[in-house]
Amino acid sequence: MRGCRLTRELLPSGAVRVALQGELDLDHAYTFDEELRAVEGSRPHCIVLDLRELTFMDSCGLGRLLAARRRARRAGRRLVLVRGGRPIQTLLAMTGMDEVFEIVGDIPAALTLAPEPA
Repeated sequence: MRGCRLTRELLPSGAVRVALQGELDLDHAYTFDEELRAVEGSRPHCIVLDLRELTFMDSCGLGRLLAARRRARRAGRRLVLVRGGRPIQTLLAMTGMDEVFEIVGDIPAALTLAPEPA
């Protein structure tokens, strides 16, 4: 699969899931960044980047993930990565980024539930 496709989903908790499909490389990294900034503009308390269907990521894609992490930290927003396939996890491990990001196997249950009324 060439290219990178993003889908957005508002989760019941108010978090936003952004699913990536295809290749996050030099050709697509900055388009991804623009689309993620649009999501960030709605000021969700958490963004879940779902990497399960991402087949390839190069250093440009990794750089955009790091930029998203910096922006999330400055905004006080949680950024969660849903573990990708072997090539993605290998890249994150080789660069030490698996220790930098919050990486989970699936979307945390707390994010899939609506907040309880006060």
